[in-house]
Amino acid sequence: MGSTLAHILEDSGHSVAIIDRDPQAFRRLRAGFRGRRVTGIGFDRDVLEEAGIGAASAYVAVSSGDNSNIISARVARETFGVDNVVARIYDSRRAEVYQRLGIPTVATVRWTADQILRRVLPEGAEPLWRDPTGSVMLAEVAYHPGWVGTTTRELEAAAGTRLAFINRMGEALLPRVDSVVQEGDILHVMAAENDMERINKVLSGAPEEEH
Repeated sequence: MGSTLAHILEDSGHSVAIIDRDPQAFRRLRAGFRGRRVTGIGFDRDVLEEAGIGAASAYVAVSSGDNSNIISARVARETFGVDNVVARIYDSRRAEVYQRLGIPTVATVRWTADQILRRVLPEGAEPLWRDPTGSVMLAEVAYHPGWVGTTTRELEAAAGTRLAFINRMGEALLPRVDSVVQEGDILHVMAAENDMERINKVLSGAPEEEH
């Protein structure tokens, strides 16, 4: 993860410093990597200063230890005043606590599980994205053929949700109030997790006829 991020950031024109307690880990970096390599622990202040934390615009903690990542992220923000800080965690149950501390987190195991389940369970069963607390998600939803021909405004009103975007023939479209659902459209909603069961239930049935 660290080497991949370092290469992407460097290719985007950013200067990068990598910290790792194991010097052998730097072998994962490509031969032409121009960034700084610092051996040490990511929450050690002297190590961070050697890596140039004082001039950093962002700090990313992606070691294999949740506690180490959170501690180093907090040191980067609270001691050195780095605004953009992200910590990778494996225990998704801690995500809400970390969010309250002001540290954006990426729950690796939860995200990976979601991506796998999206491919083995029916459409709409698992989210494309969820916020670190798990309370809000972006999800693909299955829908009854009867919704084809209705406007997105009608669909949103019936389901009590907001369409985030429509994938139509491989192209992502932002729905307008007069947009019409077409056959083959893939619908994505942004909703609270506790609303998804109700939304799926509404859209899995035919629209109710107005009398």
